[in-house]
Amino acid sequence: MLKIVTEESLSELSKKAALLPRKRLNFNFHEDLADPINRMLNAFEPGTYIQPHKHENPDKREVFIALRGSLVVAIFDEMGNPLEFVLLDPLKGNHAIEIPPGTWHSVFSLVTGTVAYELKDGPYQQILDKNFASWAPKEGHPGCDDYLRRLTDQYYQR
Repeated sequence: MLKIVTEESLSELSKKAALLPRKRLNFNFHEDLADPINRMLNAFEPGTYIQPHKHENPDKREVFIALRGSLVVAIFDEMGNPLEFVLLDPLKGNHAIEIPPGTWHSVFSLVTGTVAYELKDGPYQQILDKNFASWAPKEGHPGCDDYLRRLTDQYYQR
């Protein structure tokens, strides 16, 4: 079956994401979590917090392709210091990033309506999918908003 991404589907996903407490929502193209390549649209609204993490044991690559909006990928060292910020924004010429296995990273949105096409090696197993950073607050815990604000400020000050 053909799977087509339209402006309407991006807008609908973004509208739904904006209404959720997490301010993000994905739409899976893979029909089974055991699929060897997980493929999804991922809508990110400003204020969504993704705890820095890496994919290793099992090692997995992660790819983000910006379809619209502005998404920042933050890369960290082992101590949690930001090493690099990569802006994905199709209107500014940066379209995609492939993050190698074992790389500490997080992503955050700068503008409403941001949607990326995400690919990740499968299969998806929630307990093994991510190794979360101990040096950053867990999603939903106190300090998430402050941490995200500081990270965003560091992006703008670079």
